[in-house]
Amino acid sequence: MDTESKKSNVASNIRHSLAHLLAMAVLEKDPNAKLGIGPVIDNGFYYDFEFSNGYTPSPEDIKDFQKAIKKMVGRGLAFEGRAVTLDEAKKLFADQPYKTELINEFVDEGKDLTLYTTGLPAVAGTTQAGNFTDLCKGGHVGTTKEIDPDAFKITHTAGAYWRGDEKNPMLTRIYGLAFESGAELDAYIKQQEEAKKRDHRKLGKELGLFTIIDEIGAGLPLFYPKGALLRKTIEDFISDLQKKRGYQDIWIPHITKGTLYEISGHLDKYDAMYTPMKIDNHDYYVKPMNCPHFMMLYKTLPHSYRELPLRYTATTTNYRYEKSGELSGLTRVRALTQDDCHVFARPDQIETEIDLMLGMIKEVYAAFGLNDFYVRISLRDSKNKEKYIGSDKVWSTAENALRTIVKKTGWKYEEAEDEAAFYGPKLDFMFKDAIGREWQLSTIQLDFNLPERFDLNYVNEGSEKVRPVVIHRAVLGSTERFMGVMIEHFAGAFPLWLSPVQVKILPISEKFAEYAGKVHKEISDAGIRVETDDSNESLGKRIRVAKTEKVPFILVLGEKEVETSTVTVEMRGVEKGLSAIASSLNKETFGRWQAGETHLLTDFIKYALHDIGEKAIW
Repeated sequence: MDTESKKSNVASNIRHSLAHLLAMAVLEKDPNAKLGIGPVIDNGFYYDFEFSNGYTPSPEDIKDFQKAIKKMVGRGLAFEGRAVTLDEAKKLFADQPYKTELINEFVDEGKDLTLYTTGLPAVAGTTQAGNFTDLCKGGHVGTTKEIDPDAFKITHTAGAYWRGDEKNPMLTRIYGLAFESGAELDAYIKQQEEAKKRDHRKLGKELGLFTIIDEIGAGLPLFYPKGALLRKTIEDFISDLQKKRGYQDIWIPHITKGTLYEISGHLDKYDAMYTPMKIDNHDYYVKPMNCPHFMMLYKTLPHSYRELPLRYTATTTNYRYEKSGELSGLTRVRALTQDDCHVFARPDQIETEIDLMLGMIKEVYAAFGLNDFYVRISLRDSKNKEKYIGSDKVWSTAENALRTIVKKTGWKYEEAEDEAAFYGPKLDFMFKDAIGREWQLSTIQLDFNLPERFDLNYVNEGSEKVRPVVIHRAVLGSTERFMGVMIEHFAGAFPLWLSPVQVKILPISEKFAEYAGKVHKEISDAGIRVETDDSNESLGKRIRVAKTEKVPFILVLGEKEVETSTVTVEMRGVEKGLSAIASSLNKETFGRWQAGETHLLTDFIKYALHDIGEKAIW
């Protein structure tokens, strides 16, 4: 086991153990509370409870739970596991309905039943002599002495339906953070504080990028002109790179007969589809994904091995039923636009085609300053194969092909079971943003199964009909989610090439409007995005607004500027920007640029956009 895996297991054991201690602390407060589940999650844990007599934990109670757990940590309580029979488990949890439900489910699935006791064996659901027994498959510290008392924090509560089903009772979920050391906890809390400042929902409103309107619906964002321009800039960037690599645009409709998803298997295997609408006595669905449409389009024409690989792409919106509690701004929506691509290839072309995709993914994310990443090879769940379509042989071939390709890149990677699509394994690209948070963005999926289900073929060298393989790919993942990540990554201060407004002109008063119009036209004619703010506000306020909008260049025009045909320039990120300018212009020209000669300013911005590198990150 590598060092990272060991570290991950230690952290997981600490978090799992603290979930048990939280349950103990809660039962001290409310001995009649009903216990739900208490799993490990990223950076911590939670536990679900149904409290008695309408009790709801207060902020003071949260602090008391924290104090109680710290005392338990100091006592050095041990964790001991043992297997039990169905009858024994039901007896132990006779007054715990949610545990009883889990017990019955585990038995039906053929799983073993195990209990873990914290302290010494005691009656389940009590805290006699500081003991507590829970239904649990394990993964704990040896004793609580292994937990740093300064490395965890009980943070907040939230409502959560039992098993995530809105038809079930609403429980109280209590969350906690937990790490191996206090320093790690402090670093995470600081990161979260910075994340709040960068929250794309807050910045999206301040920068006039997008909104979500209740009358239209949760998870259905609308984009103002600046937001629409930002997303178009991103999508056009992707489109240009694809054209250079031989991808061909197609177009597909947004609804389809249910028959299409019967063939693909989505009706049986995919649970985020909306209720169908009846049209001409047929069930029609808004599309949750595009793959079946691509398959059918390919199938309508004959194909020869000579024309493969065939690279189809479409930037199109899908509609998925995400639970309301899981929606979040742009990063979790119900209408998501994908830069979707499906390559129909011969088996001997798999490696070459995926290499082409890998190169594009690396180029795209370098342009956005996301160079810290690893690849997750997402495999099927080997213990629950009925969730997937296709034979073991097909899955083994696809999974091994992806392993071989990733290993050749030399990039960091890990493997993860139960993360594959139902029709094939995939590569998921996990990127770290400017403050160290991890995001899953690009994905590549290798698919031998849908070509079989759709009876796709091409004619090989021997004039025989054979199956192509399909490689699914999305570089951005979804435009909306990618925009949310980018807003937070840059804290709204987009690099010059991405900024919806690259230059803002501020005439000191209306008598300089004519000159402002001349400067505006010169800059606009050069293909630079420019706005003029000649509103009836003070210059100071307009400058503050422009800075709040994080515009890269602010130009102030007054009497002196009119007389000398110059502008006064203020540039965001001035240290990085001036460094780039000084290294690219000779001393005389640099001095004149600093003096604000507008044609030189325009030339420099064009230079920054194209010659320095269109995707420069300053």
